[in-house]
Amino acid sequence: MNQTITLGGRTIGFADFGPADGTPVIWCHGGPGSRLEPRVLVGEAAATGFRMIGVDRPGYGLSPPQPGRTIGGWVPEALAVADRLDIGRFVAAGTSTGGAYALALAALAPARVLGVVACCAMTDMRCPECRSTMSPPHALAVWDAPDRDAAMAAAVEAHGPDGSKMADMASHLCATDLALFTDPEWVATTRAEMPEMFAFGLEGYTDDRLADGGGWHTFDPGAITCPVIVLHGGSDVIVPVAQAEHTTALVPGAVLRVFDELGHFSIMSELVPALTDVLPRAHT
Repeated sequence: MNQTITLGGRTIGFADFGPADGTPVIWCHGGPGSRLEPRVLVGEAAATGFRMIGVDRPGYGLSPPQPGRTIGGWVPEALAVADRLDIGRFVAAGTSTGGAYALALAALAPARVLGVVACCAMTDMRCPECRSTMSPPHALAVWDAPDRDAAMAAAVEAHGPDGSKMADMASHLCATDLALFTDPEWVATTRAEMPEMFAFGLEGYTDDRLADGGGWHTFDPGAITCPVIVLHGGSDVIVPVAQAEHTTALVPGAVLRVFDELGHFSIMSELVPALTDVLPRAHT
């Protein structure tokens, strides 16, 4: 399941879940996150004919940090994983921070990407209104820091050095998200991922924020030609739905799906159905 490859002297960690003959999905995890993030959906995805491949971005899991990395600059790493697995074309799915990476794959490797599902994804932060909706300690303080060291200090202050402060967000979540925090299976799966999420402390998270803080200048969402579903929870308080609306406006032909009662975590219940729907559109 867990594997590594090297590209340009760098180690890239990934995990391959589901049937070998299933439709491959390159999974772009949230921030913080890891290659293990899609495990919660593996059973449903496999039953629907999807093979989920999670890839650690630099600074998470098995992939060492890469200060100065960019969203578009990560695309060759995902393609190298697909090549190692002899995968030609695939669907790209991204949650939260990872949504931009899934869209970058479609923009920069159009011959490889069948379709995209961007789930509760952060948008292009060159939009001032969207930028202002983000959490001051978790995002704005990191973006506004004068250098990487200061940005990392802000990230540690917000999350704790090992993510221990993440539980503090629970009191602000919507009812459907809160319900997950009382689901033993979901809690166990999430806790098992935590060591991978913070394998390098807050370096991965800090570099995610430094990569997206300046906006989508390393790829052009207007160049995307494959089908895109922008999936969002209307009750998401971490990435408000206004960001999904902005992304939909940026990506030609993108379809917006909002589930009013769902939030940032509970929206995952609609992700496999969205994958199922985006695939036929790729062949029309």
